[in-house]
Amino acid sequence: MMSSFIDLTDDEKQGILEAFPIKEYAKGTNLLSQGQISKDAFFIIKGCVREHSIEDGDEKTSGFYTEFQSAVNFESISNGSPSKYYFTCVEDCSIAILNSEKETELYKKFPRFGEVCRTELEKMLGASQENLLKFKNSTPKERYLNLLEERPNLINRVPQHQLASYLGIKAETLSRIRKRISVNG
Repeated sequence: MMSSFIDLTDDEKQGILEAFPIKEYAKGTNLLSQGQISKDAFFIIKGCVREHSIEDGDEKTSGFYTEFQSAVNFESISNGSPSKYYFTCVEDCSIAILNSEKETELYKKFPRFGEVCRTELEKMLGASQENLLKFKNSTPKERYLNLLEERPNLINRVPQHQLASYLGIKAETLSRIRKRISVNG
């Protein structure tokens, strides 16, 4: 996974494998719960993880993370504050656990690893800002069409009510949008 960004020495590969163990999780497992203080980030190798919160009894989905994406609660990790949301496995998952203390040790041992991580973090934050702006300035239909274009694999991997929540609409509205799109082409 990391070798797709940078050529790694055998020592660097071994250091990464030791610092970030890969674990298997069953569908429905909470990796992080609302109210819990996060110490880890999760790099999805296989599967899908949903980021969501429960507000006034309603689930609000704010993200989906699939293969080669990271699910991270930066606010909780950096401030030691309770998480405002959950990370839940939508499917059975293989995930590399990125512990912040072990990551710091790895940066000291292999400084160029820190540069690669910083660069990838900047890309991830830039994409997140762009996606938020696009989301805020689009209609529900445009959000769905954007999802079809940019992340079509989610359509068959995620339950419709979770997709609707992610798009900021009710499941019935998503059904109507899907029906109109299939009728109108």
